[in-house]
Amino acid sequence: MYQHTRLTTTSSFNFFQKFKNFDYVLLICILILGFISLATMYSTDGGQILFHTKSHFTKLAVFTLMMLIISFINIKYWFLIGYLSYLGVVGLLIWTYLFGITSSGSQRWIDLYFINLQPSELMKIFIILCLAKFFHRMKIENVNSIYTILTSLIIILLPMGLVIVQPDLGTALLIAISGIAVLWFAGINYKYFIYTILGFVISLPFVIAFLKPYQKLRVLTFLNPDKDPLGAGYQIIQSKIAVGSGGLFGKGFLKGTQSYLEFLPEKHTDFIFTLFSEEFGFVGSATLLIIYAVIIYRIISIGISSRSYFAKIFCYSFGAAMFVYITINMSMVLGLLPIVGSPLPIMSYGGSSMLATMIGFGVVMSAKVHSQQAIA
Repeated sequence: MYQHTRLTTTSSFNFFQKFKNFDYVLLICILILGFISLATMYSTDGGQILFHTKSHFTKLAVFTLMMLIISFINIKYWFLIGYLSYLGVVGLLIWTYLFGITSSGSQRWIDLYFINLQPSELMKIFIILCLAKFFHRMKIENVNSIYTILTSLIIILLPMGLVIVQPDLGTALLIAISGIAVLWFAGINYKYFIYTILGFVISLPFVIAFLKPYQKLRVLTFLNPDKDPLGAGYQIIQSKIAVGSGGLFGKGFLKGTQSYLEFLPEKHTDFIFTLFSEEFGFVGSATLLIIYAVIIYRIISIGISSRSYFAKIFCYSFGAAMFVYITINMSMVLGLLPIVGSPLPIMSYGGSSMLATMIGFGVVMSAKVHSQQAIA
Protein backbone atom coordinates (compact mmCIF):
# COMPACT_ATOMS: atom_id res chain seq x y z
CA MET A 1 0.00 0.00 0.00
CA TYR A 2 2.84 2.34 0.99
CA GLN A 3 4.75 1.50 -2.16
CA HIS A 4 1.70 2.16 -4.37
CA THR A 5 1.15 5.57 -2.73
CA ARG A 6 4.81 6.44 -3.14
CA LEU A 7 4.77 5.61 -6.85
CA THR A 8 1.64 7.67 -7.40
CA THR A 9 3.15 10.65 -5.59
CA THR A 10 6.36 10.38 -7.60
CA SER A 11 4.40 10.06 -10.81
CA SER A 12 2.35 13.17 -9.96
CA PHE A 13 5.52 15.04 -9.05
CA ASN A 14 7.11 14.10 -12.38
CA PHE A 15 4.01 15.25 -14.25
CA PHE A 16 3.98 18.67 -12.57
CA GLN A 17 7.75 18.90 -12.86
CA LYS A 18 7.40 18.54 -16.64
CA PHE A 19 4.95 21.45 -16.66
CA LYS A 20 7.45 23.45 -14.65
CA ASN A 21 10.19 22.68 -17.18
CA PHE A 22 8.18 23.98 -20.16
CA ASP A 23 9.70 26.81 -22.17
CA TYR A 24 6.77 29.17 -21.72
CA VAL A 25 8.38 31.94 -23.79
CA LEU A 26 8.52 29.59 -26.78
CA LEU A 27 4.99 28.33 -26.12
CA ILE A 28 3.55 31.86 -25.83
CA CYS A 29 5.30 32.95 -29.05
CA ILE A 30 3.87 29.93 -30.89
CA LEU A 31 0.37 30.73 -29.57
CA ILE A 32 0.69 34.41 -30.56
CA LEU A 33 1.87 33.37 -34.02
CA GLY A 34 -1.09 31.00 -34.25
CA PHE A 35 -3.50 33.80 -33.32
CA ILE A 36 -1.94 36.12 -35.93
CA SER A 37 -2.18 33.40 -38.57
CA LEU A 38 -5.85 32.82 -37.71
CA ALA A 39 -6.63 36.55 -37.96
CA THR A 40 -4.80 36.74 -41.30
CA MET A 41 -6.69 33.70 -42.58
CA TYR A 42 -9.94 35.41 -41.54
CA SER A 43 -8.83 38.34 -43.67
CA THR A 44 -8.15 36.09 -46.69
CA ASP A 45 -11.77 34.90 -46.41
CA GLY A 46 -12.95 38.50 -46.77
CA GLY A 47 -13.70 39.08 -43.11
CA GLN A 48 -15.97 36.04 -42.86
CA ILE A 49 -15.58 32.70 -41.12
CA LEU A 50 -15.45 30.56 -44.24
CA PHE A 51 -13.66 27.36 -45.27
CA HIS A 52 -10.03 28.49 -44.92
CA THR A 53 -10.59 30.09 -41.51
CA LYS A 54 -12.52 27.11 -40.11
CA SER A 55 -10.05 24.58 -41.48
CA HIS A 56 -7.02 26.56 -40.28
CA PHE A 57 -8.49 26.94 -36.78
CA THR A 58 -9.23 23.21 -36.53
CA LYS A 59 -5.74 22.22 -37.66
CA LEU A 60 -4.12 24.82 -35.42
CA ALA A 61 -6.03 23.58 -32.36
CA VAL A 62 -5.44 19.87 -33.05
CA PHE A 63 -1.74 20.23 -33.93
CA THR A 64 -1.04 22.53 -30.95
CA LEU A 65 -2.54 19.89 -28.66
CA MET A 66 -0.44 17.28 -30.45
CA MET A 67 2.68 19.41 -29.87
CA LEU A 68 1.96 19.54 -26.13
CA ILE A 69 1.47 15.75 -26.01
CA ILE A 70 4.75 15.21 -27.89
CA SER A 71 6.57 17.46 -25.42
CA PHE A 72 5.69 15.06 -22.58
CA ILE A 73 7.21 12.08 -24.43
CA ASN A 74 10.76 11.51 -23.26
CA ILE A 75 13.35 12.71 -25.81
CA LYS A 76 15.00 9.26 -25.73
CA TYR A 77 11.96 7.76 -27.49
CA TRP A 78 12.33 10.26 -30.35
CA PHE A 79 15.93 9.12 -30.56
CA LEU A 80 14.83 5.47 -30.74
CA ILE A 81 12.43 6.05 -33.67
CA GLY A 82 14.83 8.28 -35.63
CA TYR A 83 15.59 5.77 -38.40
CA LEU A 84 12.14 4.15 -38.37
CA SER A 85 10.31 7.48 -38.79
CA TYR A 86 12.59 8.43 -41.69
CA LEU A 87 11.97 5.10 -43.45
CA GLY A 88 8.24 5.45 -42.80
CA VAL A 89 8.13 8.82 -44.58
CA VAL A 90 10.26 7.42 -47.43
CA GLY A 91 7.61 4.71 -47.75
CA LEU A 92 4.90 7.40 -47.88
CA LEU A 93 6.84 9.22 -50.62
CA ILE A 94 6.99 6.00 -52.65
CA TRP A 95 3.25 5.50 -52.08
CA THR A 96 2.66 9.09 -53.22
CA TYR A 97 4.64 8.46 -56.40
CA LEU A 98 2.59 5.34 -57.17
CA PHE A 99 -0.91 6.22 -55.94
CA GLY A 100 -0.85 9.89 -54.88
CA ILE A 101 -3.37 12.61 -55.75
CA THR A 102 -2.46 14.81 -58.70
CA SER A 103 -3.26 18.53 -58.51
CA SER A 104 -1.94 21.41 -60.64
CA GLY A 105 0.37 19.03 -62.47
CA SER A 106 2.05 17.62 -59.34
CA GLN A 107 1.48 14.30 -57.58
CA ARG A 108 2.28 15.28 -53.98
CA TRP A 109 -0.60 14.22 -51.74
CA ILE A 110 -2.14 11.16 -50.12
CA ASP A 111 -5.87 11.29 -49.44
CA LEU A 112 -6.50 10.39 -45.77
CA TYR A 113 -10.12 11.63 -45.95
CA PHE A 114 -9.71 14.11 -43.06
CA ILE A 115 -6.53 15.61 -44.55
CA ASN A 116 -4.59 15.48 -47.81
CA LEU A 117 -1.18 14.53 -46.45
CA GLN A 118 1.94 15.81 -48.20
CA PRO A 119 4.75 13.47 -47.03
CA SER A 120 7.47 15.73 -48.43
CA GLU A 121 6.60 18.30 -45.73
CA LEU A 122 7.05 15.66 -43.02
CA MET A 123 10.44 14.72 -44.46
CA LYS A 124 11.76 18.20 -43.60
CA ILE A 125 11.52 17.20 -39.92
CA PHE A 126 12.21 13.49 -39.98
CA ILE A 127 15.40 13.81 -42.02
CA ILE A 128 16.74 15.97 -39.15
CA LEU A 129 15.62 13.33 -36.64
CA CYS A 130 17.32 10.56 -38.63
CA LEU A 131 20.64 12.36 -39.17
CA ALA A 132 20.71 13.58 -35.56
CA LYS A 133 20.53 9.95 -34.43
CA PHE A 134 23.14 8.94 -37.03
CA PHE A 135 25.69 11.40 -35.61
CA HIS A 136 24.74 10.94 -31.94
CA ARG A 137 27.13 8.11 -31.05
CA MET A 138 29.72 8.83 -33.72
CA LYS A 139 33.30 9.38 -32.61
CA ILE A 140 34.83 12.71 -33.60
CA GLU A 141 37.52 11.06 -35.74
CA ASN A 142 34.82 9.30 -37.81
CA VAL A 143 32.68 12.36 -38.56
CA ASN A 144 34.56 13.20 -41.77
CA SER A 145 35.13 9.61 -42.93
CA ILE A 146 34.11 8.52 -46.43
CA TYR A 147 31.51 6.16 -44.92
CA THR A 148 29.90 9.02 -42.97
CA ILE A 149 29.84 11.38 -45.95
CA LEU A 150 28.39 8.78 -48.35
CA THR A 151 25.78 7.54 -45.86
CA SER A 152 24.69 11.13 -45.11
CA LEU A 153 24.39 11.88 -48.83
CA ILE A 154 22.25 8.77 -49.39
CA ILE A 155 19.95 9.78 -46.51
CA ILE A 156 19.54 13.25 -48.06
CA LEU A 157 19.43 12.35 -51.77
CA LEU A 158 16.91 9.47 -51.49
CA PRO A 159 13.93 11.61 -50.38
CA MET A 160 15.12 14.47 -52.58
CA GLY A 161 14.88 12.25 -55.65
CA LEU A 162 11.42 11.01 -54.68
CA VAL A 163 10.19 14.60 -54.26
CA ILE A 164 11.79 15.92 -57.46
CA VAL A 165 9.90 13.36 -59.57
CA GLN A 166 6.53 14.59 -58.19
CA PRO A 167 7.70 17.25 -59.43
CA ASP A 168 8.40 19.61 -56.51
CA LEU A 169 11.87 21.10 -56.81
CA GLY A 170 11.27 23.75 -54.13
CA THR A 171 10.40 21.26 -51.36
CA ALA A 172 13.24 18.97 -52.47
CA LEU A 173 15.70 21.84 -51.96
CA LEU A 174 14.22 22.57 -48.52
CA ILE A 175 14.67 18.91 -47.54
CA ALA A 176 18.29 19.16 -48.67
CA ILE A 177 18.77 22.31 -46.58
CA SER A 178 17.36 20.54 -43.49
CA GLY A 179 19.81 17.67 -44.00
CA ILE A 180 22.77 19.95 -44.72
CA ALA A 181 22.04 21.89 -41.51
CA VAL A 182 22.55 18.68 -39.51
CA LEU A 183 25.84 17.96 -41.31
CA TRP A 184 27.07 21.46 -40.50
CA PHE A 185 26.28 21.25 -36.78
CA ALA A 186 27.60 17.68 -36.60
CA GLY A 187 31.03 19.01 -37.56
CA ILE A 188 31.46 17.97 -41.18
CA ASN A 189 34.56 19.71 -42.56
CA TYR A 190 33.73 23.01 -44.31
CA LYS A 191 35.69 21.90 -47.41
CA TYR A 192 32.93 19.42 -48.25
CA PHE A 193 30.40 22.27 -48.29
CA ILE A 194 32.69 24.26 -50.59
CA TYR A 195 33.00 21.22 -52.90
CA THR A 196 29.20 20.88 -52.89
CA ILE A 197 28.69 24.55 -53.81
CA LEU A 198 31.31 24.34 -56.58
CA GLY A 199 29.74 21.12 -57.88
CA PHE A 200 26.30 22.74 -57.91
CA VAL A 201 27.58 25.81 -59.79
CA ILE A 202 29.38 23.64 -62.36
CA SER A 203 26.33 21.42 -62.87
CA LEU A 204 23.88 24.36 -63.03
CA PRO A 205 23.62 24.37 -66.86
CA PHE A 206 22.78 20.65 -66.80
CA VAL A 207 20.25 21.17 -63.99
CA ILE A 208 18.53 23.95 -65.95
CA ALA A 209 18.35 21.68 -69.00
CA PHE A 210 16.31 19.14 -66.98
CA LEU A 211 13.95 21.69 -65.44
CA LYS A 212 10.27 21.58 -66.35
CA PRO A 213 9.06 24.45 -68.61
CA TYR A 214 7.19 26.12 -65.73
CA GLN A 215 10.31 25.93 -63.53
CA LYS A 216 12.44 27.61 -66.22
CA LEU A 217 9.73 30.25 -66.55
CA ARG A 218 9.90 30.97 -62.81
CA VAL A 219 13.65 31.56 -62.98
CA LEU A 220 13.31 33.83 -66.05
CA THR A 221 10.44 35.69 -64.38
CA PHE A 222 12.57 36.23 -61.27
CA LEU A 223 15.34 37.74 -63.42
CA ASN A 224 12.91 40.00 -65.30
CA PRO A 225 9.30 40.03 -63.99
CA ASP A 226 8.40 43.02 -66.21
CA LYS A 227 8.94 40.94 -69.35
CA ASP A 228 5.46 39.43 -68.97
CA PRO A 229 3.60 41.61 -66.40
CA LEU A 230 0.17 40.17 -67.19
CA GLY A 231 1.34 36.56 -67.37
CA ALA A 232 4.25 34.89 -65.60
CA GLY A 233 5.36 38.10 -63.87
CA TYR A 234 1.89 39.07 -62.63
CA GLN A 235 2.08 37.26 -59.29
CA ILE A 236 5.37 38.72 -58.10
CA ILE A 237 4.61 42.25 -59.40
CA GLN A 238 1.28 42.35 -57.53
CA SER A 239 2.96 40.98 -54.43
CA LYS A 240 5.56 43.76 -54.41
CA ILE A 241 2.87 46.38 -55.02
CA ALA A 242 0.87 45.08 -52.05
CA VAL A 243 3.86 45.02 -49.69
CA GLY A 244 4.93 48.52 -50.76
CA SER A 245 1.43 49.96 -50.46
CA GLY A 246 1.28 48.91 -46.80
CA GLY A 247 3.66 51.73 -45.88
CA LEU A 248 4.77 52.19 -42.29
CA PHE A 249 1.63 51.15 -40.38
CA GLY A 250 -0.38 49.38 -43.08
CA LYS A 251 -3.87 50.01 -44.46
CA GLY A 252 -5.55 48.40 -41.49
CA PHE A 253 -7.09 45.03 -40.70
CA LEU A 254 -9.48 43.88 -43.47
CA LYS A 255 -8.63 46.99 -45.53
CA GLY A 256 -6.04 45.60 -47.95
CA THR A 257 -7.04 46.67 -51.47
CA GLN A 258 -4.73 44.33 -53.40
CA SER A 259 -6.06 41.29 -51.55
CA TYR A 260 -9.75 42.26 -51.45
CA LEU A 261 -9.81 43.16 -55.14
CA GLU A 262 -8.33 39.69 -55.86
CA PHE A 263 -5.04 40.97 -57.29
CA LEU A 264 -3.14 38.54 -55.06
CA PRO A 265 -3.25 34.86 -56.09
CA GLU A 266 -2.45 32.21 -53.46
CA LYS A 267 -2.86 34.82 -50.72
CA HIS A 268 -3.77 32.18 -48.12
CA THR A 269 -0.71 29.98 -48.73
CA ASP A 270 2.72 31.03 -50.00
CA PHE A 271 1.84 34.73 -50.32
CA ILE A 272 0.17 35.21 -46.95
CA PHE A 273 3.01 37.48 -45.80
CA THR A 274 2.07 39.84 -48.65
CA LEU A 275 -1.48 40.23 -47.32
CA PHE A 276 -0.20 40.68 -43.75
CA SER A 277 2.33 43.34 -44.84
CA GLU A 278 -0.30 45.27 -46.77
CA GLU A 279 -2.65 45.40 -43.80
CA PHE A 280 -0.10 45.99 -41.02
CA GLY A 281 2.77 47.65 -42.85
CA PHE A 282 6.43 47.77 -41.90
CA VAL A 283 5.70 47.87 -38.16
CA GLY A 284 3.50 44.76 -38.32
CA SER A 285 6.03 42.92 -40.51
CA ALA A 286 8.87 43.84 -38.15
CA THR A 287 6.81 42.58 -35.19
CA LEU A 288 6.20 39.28 -36.98
CA LEU A 289 9.93 38.97 -37.67
CA ILE A 290 10.70 39.63 -33.98
CA ILE A 291 8.32 36.83 -32.96
CA TYR A 292 10.04 34.44 -35.38
CA ALA A 293 13.45 35.60 -34.10
CA VAL A 294 12.46 34.90 -30.48
CA ILE A 295 11.17 31.44 -31.47
CA ILE A 296 14.45 30.57 -33.22
CA TYR A 297 16.48 31.99 -30.31
CA ARG A 298 14.55 29.85 -27.81
CA ILE A 299 15.02 26.73 -29.98
CA ILE A 300 18.80 27.29 -30.07
CA SER A 301 18.85 28.02 -26.31
CA ILE A 302 17.08 24.74 -25.59
CA GLY A 303 19.69 22.94 -27.68
CA ILE A 304 22.49 24.58 -25.67
CA SER A 305 20.96 23.52 -22.33
CA SER A 306 20.28 19.91 -23.40
CA ARG A 307 22.57 17.16 -22.10
CA SER A 308 22.14 14.77 -25.01
CA TYR A 309 24.04 15.33 -28.25
CA PHE A 310 21.00 14.11 -30.19
CA ALA A 311 18.80 16.85 -28.71
CA LYS A 312 21.46 19.49 -29.32
CA ILE A 313 21.85 18.60 -33.01
CA PHE A 314 18.08 18.42 -33.54
CA CYS A 315 17.43 21.82 -31.94
CA TYR A 316 20.30 23.56 -33.74
CA SER A 317 19.31 22.07 -37.10
CA PHE A 318 15.58 22.70 -36.68
CA GLY A 319 16.27 26.30 -35.65
CA ALA A 320 18.52 26.82 -38.69
CA ALA A 321 15.95 25.18 -40.99
CA MET A 322 13.19 27.44 -39.60
CA PHE A 323 15.36 30.47 -40.33
CA VAL A 324 15.89 29.32 -43.92
CA TYR A 325 12.17 28.54 -44.48
CA ILE A 326 11.15 32.00 -43.23
CA THR A 327 13.89 33.75 -45.23
CA ILE A 328 13.01 31.93 -48.46
CA ASN A 329 9.27 32.64 -48.15
CA MET A 330 9.68 36.33 -47.38
CA SER A 331 12.40 36.78 -50.01
CA MET A 332 10.16 35.04 -52.54
CA VAL A 333 7.18 37.36 -52.02
CA LEU A 334 9.49 40.41 -52.14
CA GLY A 335 10.94 39.33 -55.47
CA LEU A 336 14.41 38.57 -54.05
CA LEU A 337 14.17 34.86 -54.91
CA PRO A 338 12.30 32.85 -57.57
CA ILE A 339 8.89 31.46 -56.59
CA VAL A 340 9.53 27.99 -55.16
CA GLY A 341 6.33 27.21 -53.26
CA SER A 342 7.70 27.52 -49.72
CA PRO A 343 5.04 28.06 -47.00
CA LEU A 344 5.60 30.46 -44.10
CA PRO A 345 5.70 28.32 -40.90
CA ILE A 346 2.40 28.40 -38.96
CA MET A 347 1.13 31.41 -40.95
CA SER A 348 0.44 29.73 -44.30
CA TYR A 349 -2.63 27.59 -44.89
CA GLY A 350 -1.76 23.92 -45.23
CA GLY A 351 -2.21 20.94 -42.92
CA SER A 352 0.96 19.02 -43.80
CA SER A 353 3.22 22.04 -43.33
CA MET A 354 1.68 22.88 -39.96
CA LEU A 355 1.77 19.23 -38.88
CA ALA A 356 5.50 18.98 -39.64
CA THR A 357 6.27 22.29 -37.92
CA MET A 358 4.32 21.36 -34.78
CA ILE A 359 6.07 17.98 -34.60
CA GLY A 360 9.36 19.86 -34.74
CA PHE A 361 8.26 22.23 -31.96
CA GLY A 362 7.05 19.25 -29.93
CA VAL A 363 10.43 17.47 -30.13
CA VAL A 364 12.20 20.73 -29.20
CA MET A 365 9.88 21.18 -26.21
CA SER A 366 10.50 17.53 -25.26
CA ALA A 367 14.22 18.31 -25.27
CA LYS A 368 13.52 21.21 -22.87
CA VAL A 369 11.20 19.25 -20.57
CA HIS A 370 13.72 16.39 -20.44
CA SER A 371 16.83 18.57 -20.72
CA GLN A 372 18.69 16.52 -18.10
CA GLN A 373 17.98 13.25 -19.93
CA ALA A 374 21.24 11.76 -21.18
CA ILE A 375 21.08 9.33 -24.10
CA ALA A 376 23.78 6.66 -24.13
